Amino acid sequence: MSKLRVHNFAISLDGYGAGPNQDMENPLGLGGLALHEWLIATRTFGKLYGDGDGTTGVDDEFADRGFRNIGAWILGRNMFGPQRGSWLDDKWKGWWGDNPPYHAPTFVLTHYKREPLVMEGGTTFHFVTGGFEEALVLAKKAAGSKDVKIGGGVATVRQYLRAGLIDSLHLASVPVLLGQGELLFDGLDLHALGFSITERKTSQYATHLVLEKA
Repeated sequence: MSKLRVHNFAISLDGYGAGPNQDMENPLGLGGLALHEWLIATRTFGKLYGDGDGTTGVDDEFADRGFRNIGAWILGRNMFGPQRGSWLDDKWKGWWGDNPPYHAPTFVLTHYKREPLVMEGGTTFHFVTGGFEEALVLAKKAAGSKDVKIGGGVATVRQYLRAGLIDSLHLASVPVLLGQGELLFDGLDLHALGFSITERKTSQYATHLVLEKA
């Protein structure tokens, strides 16, 4: 049965999933890149963005699992780019160049209409103006028997958590203090939402926790 998953989602020790003040120079907000150093070092990341080199072991195991059996993605608008408000033009095509890492239909939450954007490697960005529930219906239809993955950001993950729609949540807790930014669990009761920790593994760079619905 198809699941709605969050995977490879990094948080700081003080609970932030992104830093403040996102802009072109800081796609993850100020200090946010430090949350993902464990991922950037892996062989899985190297295959996506480099020459295929990188670390193996626990971090790479989780990085790889985050791309398995994914038939569609959902992204918040901030994950697509820094632009706010109406689309001024169609020149911006995301942070990732001509071949984004999704390789599947990808549904971007927005309040402003835009035509689908076909990229290399099998990624097509669909811009959904009908809300997060409509995006999930469309993503599940596109994914078929495969899973749907929420790629972020924090506000989007929180939205689906509050609605009780996420089945599986993998967090990479990294030894970094951001002090400010976007808190992932503020005001959320994961126990009441039915989650329990089903897996825990630690590397030099992160503690990996998998939480699933009972």
